[in-house]
Amino acid sequence: MTEHAMRASAPHYDTTLDRAGLALAVGGALGGLVVLLLVIAAGQREAVSLGAAWVLGTIFSALGIAGAGGPLWLVLHLAGYRRAWHAAVLGALISLVLFVGAQTYGFGFLAAPTSDLRTTLFRWISALGTSALLAMVAAGIALAMWRVAYRRVF
Repeated sequence: MTEHAMRASAPHYDTTLDRAGLALAVGGALGGLVVLLLVIAAGQREAVSLGAAWVLGTIFSALGIAGAGGPLWLVLHLAGYRRAWHAAVLGALISLVLFVGAQTYGFGFLAAPTSDLRTTLFRWISALGTSALLAMVAAGIALAMWRVAYRRVF
């Protein structure tokens, strides 16, 4: 089977600007929900604080998704990589890179406190483990956003 025939038989997904905007809002709201759950897990029970955590989490999640994910998503979209698993991998990869970099002093490029090799190794293992958990959450959010944004074109 030729590449053209394989592409023709594969499902094609497309989006519109309004659905992309709605997907960004859904991603921000889900990110805010994750922040809210983390604040609850930390022991906060005051209603005003919980509301503020969700609102601020939503705003900053939407900004992060638009700033970090938007340009990369656009590149994938224009290249024709529009399936659900593309969105999930992109969301997980962005999250993994950002959170590992944040926990390892910019991948070791920024000034870090002096430590021995074992401590540095433990920091990297811990960063990879905790970031992998967050990457799974980010992949789920990316899948929800993909579902809102894309429709199958026949």
